[in-house]
Amino acid sequence: MKKIITSLLLISIGISCFSQEFTKADKLRGSITKERAWWNLTHYDLAVEVQPDKKFIKGINTISYTVLESGKKMQIDLQPPMKIDKILQNGKKVSFSSNGNAHFLKLKQKQKKGNEYELTIYFSGKPPEAKNAPWDGGFSWKKDSNGKHFIATSNQGVGASIWWPNKDHYYDEPENGITMSITTPRDLMNVSNGRLTKMIDNGATKTWVWDVVNPINNYGVNINIGDYMHFGEKFEGLKGELDMDYYVLRENEEKAREQFLQAPLMMQAFEYWFGPYPFYEDSFKLVEVPYLGMEHQSSVTYGNKYQNGYLGTDLSDTGWGLRFDFIIIHESGHEWFANNITHIDVADMWIHEGFTAYSENLYLNYHYSDEASSEYVLGTRRLIKNDRPIIGTYNVNHEGSNDMYYKGANILHTVRQLVNDDKKWRSILKGLNRDFYHQTVSSKQVEEYISKHSEIDLVAFWNQYLRTIKIPKLEYNVENNNLEFRYINVVDGFEIPVIVLINGKEEWITPTSEWQTKEFLSDIKTTEIKQDFYVETEQLN
Repeated sequence: MKKIITSLLLISIGISCFSQEFTKADKLRGSITKERAWWNLTHYDLAVEVQPDKKFIKGINTISYTVLESGKKMQIDLQPPMKIDKILQNGKKVSFSSNGNAHFLKLKQKQKKGNEYELTIYFSGKPPEAKNAPWDGGFSWKKDSNGKHFIATSNQGVGASIWWPNKDHYYDEPENGITMSITTPRDLMNVSNGRLTKMIDNGATKTWVWDVVNPINNYGVNINIGDYMHFGEKFEGLKGELDMDYYVLRENEEKAREQFLQAPLMMQAFEYWFGPYPFYEDSFKLVEVPYLGMEHQSSVTYGNKYQNGYLGTDLSDTGWGLRFDFIIIHESGHEWFANNITHIDVADMWIHEGFTAYSENLYLNYHYSDEASSEYVLGTRRLIKNDRPIIGTYNVNHEGSNDMYYKGANILHTVRQLVNDDKKWRSILKGLNRDFYHQTVSSKQVEEYISKHSEIDLVAFWNQYLRTIKIPKLEYNVENNNLEFRYINVVDGFEIPVIVLINGKEEWITPTSEWQTKEFLSDIKTTEIKQDFYVETEQLN
């Protein structure tokens, strides 16, 4: 995968008013260590045998990489209780030492700059069982209503190294994707990322081979095992014919055929707003799992119980949240923001969650109206806590506040108002997915891109909303035909215009931290700040 890492390397400490202690393990996990920096991932070949009755797995991961700079010590990550059984390069055993989850390999073969090499890691163990997937990580070992095993992995946050050995940092993705060969009991099927290229009948077991040809983030790699049935359709999209495939438990086929009618509606809306689906070569799938669901690349997992809303509830409390299946829409939105454009450091996770939460109201915008879109996103403000900044601390695997979801969505909705041109706003969203196609990027890069292409100086805006918990407050006074106004609770340089309704007519004003006065032709009878701007307001007289 193309990597843009300069801005990350220049930032050693996140901008935050909240202090926190970080350990050596946090730094090993969250930073681009020298043992990671000298080599570039090109491909994973991951073979795993899953033994459901024992809740045990064993596997082999062959890592292909190119050498950027000469090096002999390599960092590979695998979390206990999983263990590395042996490591080979060119048939020779590689020794290693461990520091918690990080394992440092002492390579014997000379690593020549520009050359490509392979390394094979054998591993085994009982991976952690997810207690509350997808918010904690590991395997979900469940059974369906017929008593058959129903198994899935999810590991965002905790990391893919909770069950397989890899380079567990977001900045580097295998440029040529991954091959997954997953062995299951013969009466079950495995569904993973990409396309099914082969099924091998081993007698008591079957091996399901899936190929991903595009770059893929580690946490997007998944195993899903069950008594699946398959149906699908062809979608005529912006890049031609897209295979859309659905894998569900046999008992849920009828409900799935009805509920998944929303999938092509999602694709229509998001291709309109964001540009082509980023993984035509790998297809698009919805896969039923025994937990709520997640954004695994080209293998979006689904567990919303075949109902609209978020498990039947409307997160916005406006009614609009019941017009769509939250998991189909939200998790699929991540194909553009998380899987196509991936944050380079988890501190910038709002790039994933803010844009994808925002995609929910863009779906409503496309299929319903501007009003539906606005009402929904404004309704989600009730979920914002402003407990800590959206951006976390860099280089230590530290996420920002969960406000990254709906504060992030409201920030973007506000930028749309500032752009005040839907054609331009759509071109910015599409441009992000085109110009950062299959890349890992920082928040700074996204911020600067939007500022440049909107032709608006948004430096103070981003610092206000992403790096502090302060919400701008617009204070104002009305006297006859004069409106007096200013911002308080803002960072230096915050001068974002808003629309104020004066006697029902829209007027732009640009408050600063200093009092200003604007005179109107007639007396001001009613004053209202347009709610689409994420600011608080207070009339003082």
